[in-house]
Amino acid sequence: MSVPSFPFLFFVFFTLSGSSSCLAKNTTRQPRQLSLDYYAKSCPLVEQLVGSVTSQQFKESPVSGPATIRLLFHDCFVEGCDASILIASKPGSKELAEKDAEDNRELKVEGFETVRKAKELVERKCPGVVSCADILVIAARDYVHLAGGPYYQVKKGRWDGKISMASRVGPNIPRENSTVDQLIKLFNLKGLTVKDMVALSGAHTIGFAHCKHFVTRLYNYMGKGQPDPNMDPKLLHALKMYCPNFGGNLDIVAPFDATTTFIFDHAYYGNLQKKMGLLASDQALTLDPRTKPIVQDLASDKQKFFQAFVAAMDKLTTVKVIRGKRHGEKRKDCTMHM
Repeated sequence: MSVPSFPFLFFVFFTLSGSSSCLAKNTTRQPRQLSLDYYAKSCPLVEQLVGSVTSQQFKESPVSGPATIRLLFHDCFVEGCDASILIASKPGSKELAEKDAEDNRELKVEGFETVRKAKELVERKCPGVVSCADILVIAARDYVHLAGGPYYQVKKGRWDGKISMASRVGPNIPRENSTVDQLIKLFNLKGLTVKDMVALSGAHTIGFAHCKHFVTRLYNYMGKGQPDPNMDPKLLHALKMYCPNFGGNLDIVAPFDATTTFIFDHAYYGNLQKKMGLLASDQALTLDPRTKPIVQDLASDKQKFFQAFVAAMDKLTTVKVIRGKRHGEKRKDCTMHM
């Protein structure tokens, strides 16, 4: 089996440290459903406004792409897509906000900055209209496309959540060493199928992980004192050079996709077939009979991956969304409740 060399991998180690519809009189006002044209009258240029920010951010800091996509996943998996991950913890509060949960502390600032800048621009043009939750969904879509992935329409009309609790994060976020059983169960709880899970894992076609999330695969996999046999030897050697077993630099990262690191394509799945998955949870997708055929299918055809990813993102971004003033708000500052 031929394996590509890893000079770019080494380079990365060193360089990347609503309106409502009115019903009959005397009835309650029901919030509109999510729709493609939700802001057609109230803020018709919202996608262009967000797009002007994402395109500039992508040029200045390409890591903004994977940072924002990951931010969206972490938001939607905890209490639905409600921008609750953007809320800042209140000083002196006993309960930290989602953002400060252990599992979210490595979320890169570029994702938060993208939403902040886009929100400020949108507020100047359409004050009090567009939710932070919708801006995050639009921005993530933009970055998928800017990195070479598909452009797809996004439904809008989400409201921002009023609850943000760090304690709710842990049980809802996939782990780097999650088993396929655990992944399937977690995704099913969000209404996502096995195919959705494998397709969404393809977001790892761009992005990076810190050494601590895969170091046990290099030295002590499953507590046996040996490397993971399901890792390509050349990749193993490259990773060991920069991720020592003990005392390494905690800021060092490696790309999920060592071949086309900044391109949103289907190479991730081909890499898994070559034992080049970075995380144990990624590589496990090729070892389970429920997920292996899907990996093979998506590895064979980029358009199949794009179609599956778009379908899965549409389902993900409608998980438990909030609509209306009773349960939601439209925050002017995404970090602070109204």
